Amino acid sequence: MPVERIQVGPRMSQAVMHNQTVYLAGQVASGAPGASVTEQTKDILARIETLLAAAKSDKTKIISATIWLTDMSTFAEMNSVWDAWVVPGATPARATVVSSQLASPEYKIEIAIIAAQ
Repeated sequence: MPVERIQVGPRMSQAVMHNQTVYLAGQVASGAPGASVTEQTKDILARIETLLAAAKSDKTKIISATIWLTDMSTFAEMNSVWDAWVVPGATPARATVVSSQLASPEYKIEIAIIAAQ
């Protein structure tokens, strides 16, 4: 089975597909740096949908999600956006953890996804 990549960069690809599985790199809110967790979550989920579409997948096929928050007090804020976004009956396995720092201080949340094609 071939390995396909989307948005290949010198350090990482934004998505890698192999054996009908899509692996997304951790996504941050590059369109909303410094914004609230609500706005950053919305930005990230839109990026995830775009990448999944490019990989011939969609949010109903998400198998697993890992979410990093810099402040667990924003957990409910993030969940309000997440809960409105996920498809009922197609919710993935998920872990949410706190990380004192992400790649840049203006990012408050990062999400990595694994999905089926």
